[in-house]
Amino acid sequence: MRPHLPLSFLCFLLAACDTQGVSKPQAEAMNYPETPRHEVIDDYHGTPVADPYRWMEEMDSPEVRRWIEAQNALSQPYLAAIPARERIIERMTVLWNYERYSAPFKEGDNYFYYRNDGLQNHSVLYVSDAPDAEGRVLLDPNTLSEDGTVSVSSVIPSRDGRYIAYSVSDGGSDWRHWRVRSVETGEDLPDMIMHTKFTGVSWLPDGSGFYYSRYPFGDSGRADDSKAVEVYFHAIGTPQEDDELVYALPEHPTWNPYATVTEDGRFLVITVWEGYFTNAVHYMALEEGSGPAVELLPDWDALYEFLGNDGNTFYFKTTNSAPNGRVIAIDIDSPESDAWREIVPERAEALEAASYVGGRLVATYIRDAKSEAMVYGLDGREIATVQLPGIGSVYGFGGRQDDPETFYTFTSFTTPYEIYRYDVSSGKSTLLRKAESKADSSAFETRQVFFSSRDGTRVPMFIVHRKGLKLDGSNPTLLYGYGGFNVSLTPAYSVSRLVWLEMGGVLAIANLRGGGEYGESWHEAGTKLKKQNVFDDFIAAAEYLIANDYTRPAKLAIQGGSNGGLLVGAVLNQRPDLFGAALPAVGVMDMLRYHLPSANARAWSSDFGLSENPEEFKALYAYSPYHNVRDDVCYPPTLVTTADHDDRVVPWHSYKYTAAMQAAQSARKDCDNPILIRVETRAGHGAGKPTWMVIENASDQWAFLVKALGMED
Repeated sequence: MRPHLPLSFLCFLLAACDTQGVSKPQAEAMNYPETPRHEVIDDYHGTPVADPYRWMEEMDSPEVRRWIEAQNALSQPYLAAIPARERIIERMTVLWNYERYSAPFKEGDNYFYYRNDGLQNHSVLYVSDAPDAEGRVLLDPNTLSEDGTVSVSSVIPSRDGRYIAYSVSDGGSDWRHWRVRSVETGEDLPDMIMHTKFTGVSWLPDGSGFYYSRYPFGDSGRADDSKAVEVYFHAIGTPQEDDELVYALPEHPTWNPYATVTEDGRFLVITVWEGYFTNAVHYMALEEGSGPAVELLPDWDALYEFLGNDGNTFYFKTTNSAPNGRVIAIDIDSPESDAWREIVPERAEALEAASYVGGRLVATYIRDAKSEAMVYGLDGREIATVQLPGIGSVYGFGGRQDDPETFYTFTSFTTPYEIYRYDVSSGKSTLLRKAESKADSSAFETRQVFFSSRDGTRVPMFIVHRKGLKLDGSNPTLLYGYGGFNVSLTPAYSVSRLVWLEMGGVLAIANLRGGGEYGESWHEAGTKLKKQNVFDDFIAAAEYLIANDYTRPAKLAIQGGSNGGLLVGAVLNQRPDLFGAALPAVGVMDMLRYHLPSANARAWSSDFGLSENPEEFKALYAYSPYHNVRDDVCYPPTLVTTADHDDRVVPWHSYKYTAAMQAAQSARKDCDNPILIRVETRAGHGAGKPTWMVIENASDQWAFLVKALGMED
């Protein structure tokens, strides 16, 4: 689960909820669709737990489809009737219409990059013979469907630059199929790889084939994602049914292996995953065929990320004995831990990423949720600090071990993406391309503050707003958070957020525990039995904004997606008095059954825990949004968003949560704050949405905020 670009949040009327969470009656009560309740009681370690909306887990049933249609028939006209909505769509469209590029990436003699002319639904892949040359179109995802709901998810060129393997998603699904295209002719080969999820491909150096991971096929002939993936080899020009099964772990049905071919072609490095805290690493010597596998790092004692090799020396980024991360070298002929060499030692800052490029190691760090980049020699010498153009986030530094150049992208809350070429030998950065936004970013300022959480932990938060903001407690404010899976919320440019700022809104982004801003210990402090820390941090962020007169509860909206949707649902139950609106998107809302749909969801247990465990059940049950909806409070206006093609966080989480919220809210005669759900019917978890859909979705939510927070003027 990973975070996507925020959509936004809303309250429902000026001063709709006072600091006690008591609503002022609206002119018109919401007439919610009828949602049947069934008597379903589960026993968890002697505790009976009701699940009256279990029937909604049958997502393709006629009853659920009718419920979705009825809910959209309520929410869509409500949103469409807000006068500001069309103006927001117009402004969003204007600001989105600017040319933008990705950083180039090179294979063989070819440079590949993405370009969007502004309002194209998807960026187009180009190929050129120089990083700054005008290229030719190689792959245009906009031709795959009329409405833009079919997208290209990944493009991986072969090592010699002759081919690209690219994956396609239909309607935002995590399921992908892969095609192979000739770079020279632009034509697809007959090759087709079906039924994959969460996998890339790793090419042999000569381009004759690649390794990939997929779920085993079930009796229906489709992939069964309730089981672990297996590693296969695909030879170019052959059908998928002839692909060779290379590696599987049938004795460990929850371990998922993914393979990488070393640049010299000698080894297949297999990283095995089960959760997000530790992993194992095995390898095969390809010059000896495909095996046997050697268990190089079998102890599941830390995270290990393979960076590259020099012969029998393997380089890893790891948290072993270093919760903030370090880089080590392992001689596979002497793999004992006391023989490892430390190349880049642990620092006070979290090591976010590392790459082996141009004979050197480029390390990207996070210092108080802002990026820094350092260059090291393979002997551990500190060679250079990459001079970044400002305070923000940097991504990239990919390439081959002998490449003389690499590329990176820089961005901030008010700076569109800038692309730089970095000369590894000289340490010089050269601006390659710069996006020109149509928004006046100079009108806004960003500050970083620190506040104390409930247990005294110091937590950072970014606050962005128009210059000259008056701190009188009257500003409509959007507080965003995530707090999980080692994900760091660092500054990044967002058109929808710029529109919010132009509307006079304040944007606050809290760097909660559970994220990766301060390394693995920060992540671990927001997981399992400590998950309540994340909610406490978010509540403390809201209290800081109120205490320092940025806003007041009636003007404060909260937002989060995926794990952040869980965050919003949990704090809304715990402190409904603190917020004027809530917008949980694609959230994990039923914490007792989240792990049942697929092996992917079960992997989240490293952060969440499992209801099968008595102690973890107690913690999950205490904050699970679906199970803790209260009937003794008036909830602030809430707009739940999800998509019926989301097969990562399945939408029944949002369905069940919405049904429980509507039942509780409608039972109160003194509370007319709306609980609405917006279900996108041709989208998934967030990735791959066409531009028109992103604009419409974000505009609906900003319009909801206008009405909820009293921003009509």
